[in-house]
Amino acid sequence: MNQSPPTNAVEMQNIVIRFPGVLANDNVNLTLKRGEIHALLGENGAGKSTLMNSLAGLYKPVSGTIKVHGEQVSFNSPKDAIAKGIGMVHQHFMLVPTQTVTENILLGLNEPKFFMNMPKYDQKIRDLQDQFGLRVDPTAKIWQLSVGEQQRVEILKTLYRGANILIMDEPTAVLAPQEIDELMDTMKAMVDQGKSIVFISHKLHEVTTVADRLTVLRRGVATAEGIDIEGITGEKLAELMVGRKVIFSVKKKPQVPGDVVLEVMDVSAENNKGVPALKNLSLSVHQGEILGIAGVAGNGQSELAEVITGLRKCSGSIKINGKEVANQEPRKAILSGVSHIPEDRTGVGSAPNMTITENTIMKNYRDDPIGNRWGINFTAAQSHARDLKEAYEILAPSVRTQARKLSGGNLQKVILAREITTNPALMVAMQPTRGLDVGAIESIQHLLLEQRESGTALLLISEELDELLTLSDRIAVIYEGEIVGIIEAEGADINEIGLMMTGTKRSVA
Repeated sequence: MNQSPPTNAVEMQNIVIRFPGVLANDNVNLTLKRGEIHALLGENGAGKSTLMNSLAGLYKPVSGTIKVHGEQVSFNSPKDAIAKGIGMVHQHFMLVPTQTVTENILLGLNEPKFFMNMPKYDQKIRDLQDQFGLRVDPTAKIWQLSVGEQQRVEILKTLYRGANILIMDEPTAVLAPQEIDELMDTMKAMVDQGKSIVFISHKLHEVTTVADRLTVLRRGVATAEGIDIEGITGEKLAELMVGRKVIFSVKKKPQVPGDVVLEVMDVSAENNKGVPALKNLSLSVHQGEILGIAGVAGNGQSELAEVITGLRKCSGSIKINGKEVANQEPRKAILSGVSHIPEDRTGVGSAPNMTITENTIMKNYRDDPIGNRWGINFTAAQSHARDLKEAYEILAPSVRTQARKLSGGNLQKVILAREITTNPALMVAMQPTRGLDVGAIESIQHLLLEQRESGTALLLISEELDELLTLSDRIAVIYEGEIVGIIEAEGADINEIGLMMTGTKRSVA
């Protein structure tokens, strides 16, 4: 007599995971049913990724049991988890920058063993893309790809390994709205094919759209376990996550912009593939003003931020308070009063192997009292870092913790703390709330508005239209490296912005 397969794909019971000074998971339970999307919610640092890393074989629980399809397991490495059909799409990419998309996907597999027929495997990756609607050039090097494209490679890598249990850690954090819709459809299609998905997300509307059930963690403890999503509101989910009511709207005080701080005139630049990314682009940002940049990912937003901050060469003129900074080294932009919140918080915004202290002094290590003619006063540096840790509510055991051990949201807070404390004339903020929970988004949006009120000029680049409409004074829409229109944010027509994002000039839209 044949036994029917277990109804549960994964059962995690009383999982305890500790790190020095931190109880990351405190007797957490999670049950993933076959053929369901189970959302895992919680603030940054709540223990979500840690819990899933134990299921993926990266961490070993201190106590508790894990069952996969009814069989109790104990993983010593990710390879053990992959052998059981478990694949994890990590929030921080696990890719080799100098290798191609196909090479990254094949890395660590037994096939091919001796000779790699690249055209054959490139085609296999294209076929997989067609199946799941995830577009990326298989022959491109990882360093040439946008952050969104790199995320797609991570998803494809997991799918190529034939995983039937997928852990998706913030998979939409780096995707444009249209790409998110496509991913949601992909997830539903995978579930229809019998796969089971744990979906970690901070975007409550995504959870209520795609998930069947959910578990909520707060400071390592489950505040809700396996509850049905039907009928639950975003407000209730936010309260379960942060332990208080969350205000979803921010009030922007009316104010008159001051003098021009940033002036970009006829700037052109190429992307990492040598293709034109900016085409005679011009814009200006005033004191006490937020200029939002709206556009679908890959239309020149990253290159715009990089030419302003000195990270990319260009033609044309870029002036900060009347001083030319185009094609100068990044330190020239810093000395001109430019702060930068980069899109890639791990690879560009921080030094992952350095401590919180070292990351917070990267811009002022030469200045008193931290810097002196003989070196760095680490007592003063640690005191400075502790003050920022407390003020910005950075969750970490100590300021000696390495940046790579922080959650995405806490790492973003370290970067924001460093950039804001330089009292910038201009802040270039690239996706500042990407991948953050509702509580962190609320606090960071308030911080940006405080910068506006203090007279800082802000260039806000975001793919969240709601965020742009809420925070910006004006919105410039970028398409294929050109500004197709600039409109006042107050009373802006979302449909008009959407048309411009597809290339329609404002007069036509």
